[in-house]
Amino acid sequence: MDLISESGSVILTSFGLTLRLAFFSGIFSLLLGAVLATFRVSPVPVLRWIGAAVVYTFRNTPLTLVMFFTLFGLSYQLGLSFDKDLIYRNNFWLAVLALSVYTSTFVCEVLRSGINTVPLGQAEAARAIGLTFTQNLRLIVLPQALRSVINPLASVLIAMTKNTTVAVTIGVTTATMVNEASGQMKSLMERNSDQILLIFIIFAVGFMILTLPIGFIAGWAAKRFAVIR
Repeated sequence: MDLISESGSVILTSFGLTLRLAFFSGIFSLLLGAVLATFRVSPVPVLRWIGAAVVYTFRNTPLTLVMFFTLFGLSYQLGLSFDKDLIYRNNFWLAVLALSVYTSTFVCEVLRSGINTVPLGQAEAARAIGLTFTQNLRLIVLPQALRSVINPLASVLIAMTKNTTVAVTIGVTTATMVNEASGQMKSLMERNSDQILLIFIIFAVGFMILTLPIGFIAGWAAKRFAVIR
C-alpha cells in the first residue's frame, strides 16, 4: 500500500501517456491502413507495387528499429521535428508516427482480407451502373469489408496498445518527466527491488484495463453489424 500511496499519481500519469499514444496511433494507423489497402487492390499497377512495398517492408521490420529510425533517421539526420522547443512533445509524436506506420501495415492486410470477402458480383454491379473505382470502394466494398473484420481489427489495436511499451526506447515522457507505462514500471522496479512482483501485477492489471474494453466493444460491434449473406 505504501507503494501505491507514494507512486499512485505517477503510475496513473504514465498510463495516461500510454493511453494518448494508443489513441492517436490507433486513429492514424486506421486511416493510413485504409489508404494502403486501397493501393493494394487498386487497378493501377504502380499503386499496387507501392502498397506492397510499404507493407512488406514495415511488417517484416521490428518495431524497435522503426522507432529508432524515426528518432535518429528522420529527426536527427533529416531534421523532422514536430516541436523544436519541447523535446518530450517531439518524441511523443515521433513515437506516434512509428506506431502508426508499423500498425497500418497490419490494418491494411486485415482490410484487404475483408475486401476479398465481398462477393465479386457486387463490385461488378457497381461498375455496371457507372461507379468509379473510388466510389465503388467507398460506397460498396469498404463498408462491407469493415463489418466483416471488426474482431481482427480489434486484435491489431490491442497489439498496438501493448506495442506502445516500445516507445520507452526513444525516451517518451510527459512534461514532468514521467515515462510511459513500461518505462515507469522499469523505473519503479529499480527503486523498489523488494516489490518487483507487486509492481508487475499493478502494471499488468493496468494494461488489461486498457485492452479489455477494446475486445468487449469489438465483440459487441461484430454481432451488431455482422454482414448477413
